[in-house]
Amino acid sequence: MTDVRSPQAGHGIASPGAAEEPADVAGETTADVADETAGVAGEIPADVVDETAGVAGEIPADVVDETAGVAGEIPADVPEETEIPPPRPQPGTFGVVAWARWGWRQLTSMRIALVLLFLLALGSVPGSLLPQQGIDPAAVQQYFTAHPALAPFLNALGLFNVFAAPWFAAIYLLLFISLAGCVLPRSFRLARTARARPPQAPRYLSRLPNSVRYETAMTTEEASAAAAAFLTRRRFRLSQGEGWLSAEKGYRREAGNLLFHVALMGVLISIGVGGLFGYKADRLLIEGNSFADTVTDLDAYHPGHLVSANDLAPFSLTLDKFSASYVASGPDRNQPASFDAHVSYTAQPGGVARTYDIQVNHPLNVDSTKVYLIGHGYAPVFRVTDGHGKVVYDQATPFLPAEQATYLSEGVVKAPDAKPQQLGFAGVFLPTAVDVNGQLESAFPAPYAPAVSMIPYVGNLGLNSGVPQSVYQLNTTGMHRLATPAQVLTPGQSMKLPGGAGTLTFAGLKQWASLQVTYDPGQVPALISGIVALAGLVLSLLVRRRRIFVRAYRGDSGRTVVDVGGLARSDVGGGFEAEFGELAAGLRSVHDHDSSPRSEETE
Repeated sequence: MTDVRSPQAGHGIASPGAAEEPADVAGETTADVADETAGVAGEIPADVVDETAGVAGEIPADVVDETAGVAGEIPADVPEETEIPPPRPQPGTFGVVAWARWGWRQLTSMRIALVLLFLLALGSVPGSLLPQQGIDPAAVQQYFTAHPALAPFLNALGLFNVFAAPWFAAIYLLLFISLAGCVLPRSFRLARTARARPPQAPRYLSRLPNSVRYETAMTTEEASAAAAAFLTRRRFRLSQGEGWLSAEKGYRREAGNLLFHVALMGVLISIGVGGLFGYKADRLLIEGNSFADTVTDLDAYHPGHLVSANDLAPFSLTLDKFSASYVASGPDRNQPASFDAHVSYTAQPGGVARTYDIQVNHPLNVDSTKVYLIGHGYAPVFRVTDGHGKVVYDQATPFLPAEQATYLSEGVVKAPDAKPQQLGFAGVFLPTAVDVNGQLESAFPAPYAPAVSMIPYVGNLGLNSGVPQSVYQLNTTGMHRLATPAQVLTPGQSMKLPGGAGTLTFAGLKQWASLQVTYDPGQVPALISGIVALAGLVLSLLVRRRRIFVRAYRGDSGRTVVDVGGLARSDVGGGFEAEFGELAAGLRSVHDHDSSPRSEETE
């Protein structure tokens, strides 16, 4: 069969090739629609412009007469005096409500959301570069020791506890409000779009990117019904009218968009729930020691805004043994190979004791509360005897690593009960002590040759001054150093202080582990929301919206002419041309097959 020009072609503007084309597919009104619904369209299509007009965009007079009232032009029979100028805003009318609306529009704009997101990422940088109180308080104390002038200034800015700082919370809250104000309205629009019916078919389908025309012996009603049945079997959503049919597929794309936006809100809400109802705490635990999950027994405690002391899980834990192994040779020498904290715990007072091996990224889970291993070090055991021969200090003392490669550590010993004067010691611990050109260094992080070197002080430790002191620092303001040569002590050796002030003995060695107790009720919902958001994003990227339009009308030869057009609203990956060709061939086959018996009867 040969293509037949649509009989409607003679009803448009005389410009060749223009009247048969639509102004748009998705919703702009063509010239024929403007004739039938004068004053509805908001824009004059390009195909009604006189091609011989000397000025681009000039509208012929006959078009203006036929489309009186179209936005942007005043008909000739309406006097210009009827035009009413828009009212000018009076000065000083921009009140509180207007300012609030303007601020809300600015806050929920994409530009502000991107700025807040950038500030949030920028504010997170110090949390990655500087030690944090909620993660490694020992490293924070070490930073104060190494940078006594800079550390107080950074601490005043909250850079050692970035994610709990007020300025970081303000950025996060503004970002949450901005995204909520942007995502929620868009979610409602996407929900309406997912339920929407396909639009009316354009009058002329030949201008679409994909179109075909053929004839059939069926009537227009039969052709439309056969096309509707065929596309319904292909799971297209249909919209029909007299002589036309619109079918659309790929609504899962909008469902994916909606899923992504709802899941994004779920992620934000989950993070907020975790911040309100969760808590974090830290505890440095020496081998053989225990602690209970109570506020008074924790080294650092960071509760959520709606968390009280009664909300903590009532478990207790004992560090039975800590073991570590390191790479002994090769380019990764001194690097840790494994850390294992062997613990025993009870989930509640009087409960059954259980054992567990806490490793890096393998936390202990007790009633949704997780205990992570975040650090470790050495705790030399010291015994201090004062000038009267009384043992005034006998315990393991945590030393903080000063060199992560060799675990050379620094620490202090304070004996406030010593008589006749208080005693203090500051020094270093070396796991594998070696003498390098008269300098004492540690050659390996494992305790193969442990040794300590301590400097003694006598005087007032200042513990009763009312000013809090760190257990890892020695305040020597009210003390003086004893004149004694530097001595290196190995386990079992002692150092006698001059003037009968006392004795310091290096009695042994233990290890300590730094544990973080975390309860985050929003962690699992945030993970689920993140997975759902990723699934929605993939769905929206892989599925494409495509439309098929069918028009059936009686041709000049008396047979029914069928126009089929196709348009992909999103076809980034391509492939719609092949799908349209298959659909058009299927429609033509249906019309030819269903009309063949009728054709034989006619003959």
